[in-house]
Amino acid sequence: MFRKMRRNDKLRSVADTEAILKACTNGVLSVNGDDGYPYGVPVSYVYADGKIYFHGAPAGQKFEAIRRNPKVSFTVVGADNIDRKKVTTVYKSVICFGKARIAETDEEKREILTAIVEKYCHDEIPGGLEYMENVLDKTVAAVIDIEHMTGKGLAD
Repeated sequence: MFRKMRRNDKLRSVADTEAILKACTNGVLSVNGDDGYPYGVPVSYVYADGKIYFHGAPAGQKFEAIRRNPKVSFTVVGADNIDRKKVTTVYKSVICFGKARIAETDEEKREILTAIVEKYCHDEIPGGLEYMENVLDKTVAAVIDIEHMTGKGLAD
């Protein structure tokens, strides 16, 4: 179903791939957008338990597209360093394919938003959790159930 990576010499291990996903703070969510055009949007996210979690406002193209077609891809770039002498880029990246779904219950939404608060507001967790409760009804939380992922890049 998914293509094999053409340059196997740059394939990262599963552990390296997951480490890149855990370390990065933003990625690009790509959905099937309006009129069949691809739509890629940067999002803050959490990677845990083999899934990607993210959130956003209820209105907008991102969640409308997911409701129409849950198939998505998600990309992060963990390093992007130009080596001018070798005329190449030393990089690390991950691309995931899967199906996105919107959290249906407040309990699931709280779990996702709590994970986001813990990642991004680790030194202000009580304030972040309070804020989360205040915007719970104005926020959509979603999960990407990953079906395939590859990490790519040159050695560190």
